[in-house]
Amino acid sequence: MMNDDMLFALILAAGTASRYGAPKQLATYEGQALVARAVRLAESACESRTLLVVGSEHHAVTAACQPQRGFFIYNPNFADGIASSIRSGIRCLENRADGILLLLADQPLIDSSHLESLEVAWRAAPEKIVASGYARTLGPPAIFPRAYFNALQSLRGDRGAKSLLEANRDRLNTIAFEKGAVDVDVPQDLEQLRT
Repeated sequence: MMNDDMLFALILAAGTASRYGAPKQLATYEGQALVARAVRLAESACESRTLLVVGSEHHAVTAACQPQRGFFIYNPNFADGIASSIRSGIRCLENRADGILLLLADQPLIDSSHLESLEVAWRAAPEKIVASGYARTLGPPAIFPRAYFNALQSLRGDRGAKSLLEANRDRLNTIAFEKGAVDVDVPQDLEQLRT
């Protein structure tokens, strides 16, 4: 039976993309900016309950996502690393959300059916984290219940929530999705996907 807990999507797209050499959030795949693709996927799962965290090149990044059903916030500390964007998003949503679907803008092969599988698993056991499993590891997209918001707020530096996933392996469900291993760090990563 499905529960009525409120799930919000949190899309992280504030980084400087130093390895990419340009704002990778704006790089296109299948005719769409990576960040816009992530926003559309988030909206497919959470409708207007989506929050986009921007930082570097924030005007261009938000413009690429229009029209946007949800909302966005600017993380002034984006240069401190991905953890600062997670903290910014959690602060904004902690009093509204029962769970947060954490998405990255640089995983172009994530699809709506995978997000739906994550949500179904979370609603069946809303006290558990639900993570994506790929390349013999755990990662995003992942859903974190409210009980983990404080732990997410304690993250620091340029490390995401992976440490939290690893530390809670006995309290999470994993949805296998090997395509989640594909992320964009350098321009060649997108070139390989296009060929």
